[in-house]
Amino acid sequence: MLSAINFQCKTEPNPRHSTELVDSTTAITFLPPDTSQIRQSPNAEFIQYGRELVVNTRKHLGSEGKIVKFSNQLNCQSCHLEAGAKPDAFSANFLGVAANYPIYRERSGMMESIQYRINDCMIRSMDGRPLNIDSKEMKAMVSYIMWVGKDVAPKTKPISAQIEKLPFIPRAADTLKGQQVFIAKCQLCHGKNGSGGFSVDSAIYYPPLWGEGSFNTAAGLYRITTLAGFIKNNMPFGVTYGKSQLSNEECWDVAAFIVSKPRPHKEFPRDWPDISKKAIDHPYGPFADSFSEYQHKYGPFDPIVEFRKSNNPKNLEHHEK
Repeated sequence: MLSAINFQCKTEPNPRHSTELVDSTTAITFLPPDTSQIRQSPNAEFIQYGRELVVNTRKHLGSEGKIVKFSNQLNCQSCHLEAGAKPDAFSANFLGVAANYPIYRERSGMMESIQYRINDCMIRSMDGRPLNIDSKEMKAMVSYIMWVGKDVAPKTKPISAQIEKLPFIPRAADTLKGQQVFIAKCQLCHGKNGSGGFSVDSAIYYPPLWGEGSFNTAAGLYRITTLAGFIKNNMPFGVTYGKSQLSNEECWDVAAFIVSKPRPHKEFPRDWPDISKKAIDHPYGPFADSFSEYQHKYGPFDPIVEFRKSNNPKNLEHHEK
């Protein structure tokens, strides 16, 4: 693949670039570099090893890992599809990491390095322990992620590296409706018990969506604004932006169903040191408002947004990082 430049403009799109229409402007999408180029890099061995760790995390670091045994049954690419290099809009790929880190995040209340962010995923999404920042594995993963975003201009946020912010629905997300969506659209791959597994030909690994092998309650996907947006443009497997098989309401409902199921519980009491900045769909208090944990988890979210606007006019974003 050829890499391209990402920016927002109102000029005619360059035919060399992949384009998506967003907010009435043309977003020029960075495309991930061709993996065949890895061997031409000075640190090719590290980059290739990092990619292997992203693709087969559970094989190397999972409960039966070959290197260490301290994470769950997910791979990094369970969320960051195609080894974090899926080129489509809102695919949560790695293209924006090198261009934007270190970055300040409200959840930690601090500037985070790439190493910090990787370990944050390790202890939350992977429900494991942090990697030693001087380990071969950490250096390899950083090398690969930096390589994926090597052509992205500094402080640029490619649309493909983001998760779509779906419009809120005027009710709480419905877990019973979500269960029906899961049965119709998700169960075939992830199993009726959400336990995942390999495809019949063993070519594709479908991650567990709940249970001991899945992400814990501190992971980003435990928040339904994030999970619903991810589902919209990436699930069922093979879906891309603009070709969703689910309506927005179905995405909200099936996300609610998934996060309603049992999974490892982890608490990080230092998260969101400024509670007025806490993500509105983070389901654990304390909050800077009087809305219940249930409403913070499932919605409706518009009343919370309106409360925040009335108390802090500068706080207009409804999806916190």
